[in-house]
Amino acid sequence: MSLDPAVAARLKRNPDQLVPAIVQDATSREVLMLAWMDDEALARTLSSRRGTYWSRSRREYWVKGETSGHTQHVRQVSLDCDGDTLLVLVDQTGPACHTGTTSCFTDRALLTEPSSVEPGATTQTEESR
Repeated sequence: MSLDPAVAARLKRNPDQLVPAIVQDATSREVLMLAWMDDEALARTLSSRRGTYWSRSRREYWVKGETSGHTQHVRQVSLDCDGDTLLVLVDQTGPACHTGTTSCFTDRALLTEPSSVEPGATTQTEESR
């Protein structure tokens, strides 16, 4: 199976020939996980409509849910404006994270405290610059 050459030409891959794929629930828009795809994984995903990724640790392809039953039906795949990130909208069955949570970001360790500033608003510090 090979990726459409027109699609392949638009991809900007990292040195390992991979592109990050942000996987998002198609209904709730919750970010479920981040995975990696090469041309073959993307071609398999597009043709089967099943989330198929490249495992950097195992160095093999994996289809989400093949062993766990927590499958991803792919509704849509988009390429960002730079061609270096994919957005995969899915209907997720069961948890997306290998830890058993809905999202890999459910039990996240916050690196910043939530901001109370409204989006688009400026803070006093920004205004004084």
